[in-house]
Amino acid sequence: MAPLERGVVIVGGGHAGYQCVESLRRGGYAGRLTLVDADGQLPYHKPPLSKDYLQHDADPARLHFRPAAFYDQEAVDLRLGRRAVAIERRGRSVVLDDGESLRYDQLVLATGSRARPLSVSRERVADVHVIKTIADIDRIRARLQSVHDVTVVGSGFTAMEFAATATLLGKSVRVLARGQRVLAQALPACLSAWLLEEHRRRGVQVLFGRTVERVELDESDTTGGLRVTDSSGAAHRTGLLVAAIGAEPETGLAAAAGLECEDGIVVDAYCRTSDPAIYAAGDAVRFFHPLLQRQLRLESVQNALGQAKTIAAHLLGRSEVYDAVPWFWSDQYDLKLQMAGLHEGFDRLVWRGDPASRRFSVLLYRKSRLIAVHSVNRPGDHMAARKLLAAGVSPPAEQAGDERYRLADALAA
Repeated sequence: MAPLERGVVIVGGGHAGYQCVESLRRGGYAGRLTLVDADGQLPYHKPPLSKDYLQHDADPARLHFRPAAFYDQEAVDLRLGRRAVAIERRGRSVVLDDGESLRYDQLVLATGSRARPLSVSRERVADVHVIKTIADIDRIRARLQSVHDVTVVGSGFTAMEFAATATLLGKSVRVLARGQRVLAQALPACLSAWLLEEHRRRGVQVLFGRTVERVELDESDTTGGLRVTDSSGAAHRTGLLVAAIGAEPETGLAAAAGLECEDGIVVDAYCRTSDPAIYAAGDAVRFFHPLLQRQLRLESVQNALGQAKTIAAHLLGRSEVYDAVPWFWSDQYDLKLQMAGLHEGFDRLVWRGDPASRRFSVLLYRKSRLIAVHSVNRPGDHMAARKLLAAGVSPPAEQAGDERYRLADALAA
């Protein structure tokens, strides 16, 4: 393609933003390409933050998607540590926090999500840690070196992954969960209960039906410990308080520009917003999924990468819609939990393998149709599940629970 006068501006340097850069250049896009990200780091992987990076790795460079030389070689104009504060749609430009205006032919919003804040008094906000960036984890790591008791608020993926890592680091971990299950939205009740026992047998204390009412300094702790009072009235002394109570889509920039937003930036099958010159991808996006036949917003690496590739293809002249099967993963202790599809509305559940072996899958059906497969330490089942769901093929439930039956054989039936 011939170089364009203004080119493509991408706001956000997470998985979606980086993948858009990669796919455009690999696809032959020769126009001007600018990436804006408020984080001062080169674009980097986020999933390892609460796991490997916290436990083993203190070198941020190991998380980078690519070294700085890649962006120089591919003529990508990086604006790191700069925040986009406004979109001027009429003149097709993005205004940065230092007043600079970047003109665009097409704009990609990969703004992601922000950690949902814990409601505490203003003077205690700095005492509550969140998990979102390398800087967040570096602060947590520094604090962990001098504390033994850790309190985690939340029971989703980030909360339970951090709880597992802190436990492996020898800390005494307490989890305060608003609901009555861990990973309640991501897992069926049986698998949620199984995972809870895995945490409890390693010493993690999980308290359900609890929210944080008050955070104050523990006057008896000279190291800066806290006293956390929960909604039951119980007070917990802790050296570190981490809030992992979910994420909120970063839609402020889009909404202020008049783009359609509803629990996310609304996009079509090509990831175009209500302005055809502006695209969006990743955690901040709400879209209609043709396989699931409903609107949804997904917070997953797979979704971010897939939508970014769809945008790049469309900008390169290929009409490829985004219709990938959702899949996710979570690493906790020596457990790799992999999920394909979405299990809401299932009415039949089939166990494949023995949960006591810590290597099994749960297949979820709606009537006779397979809608999701959740696997623990069974990557082969997970890969087969993704193919089955994409093809709309359902292995008979009566056979699927037999480990001698190969799930992939259903594709050839």
